[in-house]
Amino acid sequence: MTNEIIWVDVARKLIGTREIKGPKHNQTIMGWIKRLGSKVLGIAVTDDETPWCGTFMAAVMTECGFAPPKVAVRASSWDAFGVAVSKPYLGAVVRFQRPGGGHVGIIIGQSKDGKLLRVLGGNQSDSVNETWIERSRAVAYRWPSGVGKPELLAPILTHSGLISKDEA
Repeated sequence: MTNEIIWVDVARKLIGTREIKGPKHNQTIMGWIKRLGSKVLGIAVTDDETPWCGTFMAAVMTECGFAPPKVAVRASSWDAFGVAVSKPYLGAVVRFQRPGGGHVGIIIGQSKDGKLLRVLGGNQSDSVNETWIERSRAVAYRWPSGVGKPELLAPILTHSGLISKDEA
């Protein structure tokens, strides 16, 4: 357990939450959308197929007592969350850029060569899970305001499996 990094623990409990394609929607995701509302998310969201990595992060951080950034539904808004940190610390919020959009999640590890980050996030292959993303795509590392400085760099994990190219 990562008791001092409570948002990692909260996020891990949501692993397996998956969007439902079509007219039915996952009630857990819809519950986040309803609780957060357009005031936090920045837009009116009516389904679980609207890109929801930012919604997931807002739900996790709100549960932990942290204010999400304005227009939290947008991955790029997370560049303004908390305070900037310069390294991939365990538990840091990381924002990625890719053609056609961005992605936001939580760092939980890195590859031995440092080229990949292990990311816990929502809307990764339409679910909450852990995936590998190229570190070169990271454009911001953030840490919640009011929490002590991060101390642990993301641990070295053995890379196996695919490397995500498009997190939707």
